[in-house]
Amino acid sequence: MITMKGIFTGRFFSSCLAMLLALGLGLPLAAQAQSGDIPAEVTEARTQVDINTADAETLALALDGIGLAKAMEIIAYREQNGEFTSIEQLADVRGIGPATIDRNRDRMVISSQE
Repeated sequence: MITMKGIFTGRFFSSCLAMLLALGLGLPLAAQAQSGDIPAEVTEARTQVDINTADAETLALALDGIGLAKAMEIIAYREQNGEFTSIEQLADVRGIGPATIDRNRDRMVISSQE
């Protein structure tokens, strides 16, 4: 049985607090979307992103399972090895596997090679 004292000191309280914080983090983005403050490249990135030209913030916003740190890894790989020639080449970036690539395949494009 959970007592009032137990609620505020146990895992239940920690879980509820974590959930409320996680839900609250989405509010600033929702507020921006309503006010039209989201840059056009970010809005476009929600549909497709060019992995050879996008900055880290755009990659993180556009790709599922890719946060800012992983997006910076993609940029570093691209700067060190040159442009990506295929979407599958993202698997060469540490921490990105086939599941992440498959989940985001429709969100990524590759700019034409010059």
